[in-house]
Amino acid sequence: MPNIKSAKKRVLVNQKKTEQNKAIRSEVKTEIKKVELLIKNNQAVEAKAALASAFSAIDSACSKNIYHANNASNKKAKLAKKVDAALKLAGATEEVKVEAPVVEEVAPVVEEKAPAKKPATKKTTTKKASTKTADKE
Repeated sequence: MPNIKSAKKRVLVNQKKTEQNKAIRSEVKTEIKKVELLIKNNQAVEAKAALASAFSAIDSACSKNIYHANNASNKKAKLAKKVDAALKLAGATEEVKVEAPVVEEVAPVVEEKAPAKKPATKKTTTKKASTKTADKE
């Protein structure tokens, strides 16, 4: 156990962060297992829906530096590959229906902008003949 006050604090903070990181890693593993269980039970459509929440959990862990970006990408790629394979097997029996959201066309709003001001130019000054030489004459 450390004797210095700041070192004691570091130990406590590190323990707390370790517990938080462990909980987030556990959440990611749980989401991945949910998707894999759905694939195993031949529920490809539900697995595709659960894939979005798994991706969200993985991205969240990646943004918190719990997983390296490459590790997160590998996890997502492997999971997506499994779901796609399951969808191809189930594709003969089930059709995956994804409805595109209805988007109404709205005329773009054009705002009139004031003409841009010309940038201020830096005035250059030239040195004039010194008046001190004129005073001496």
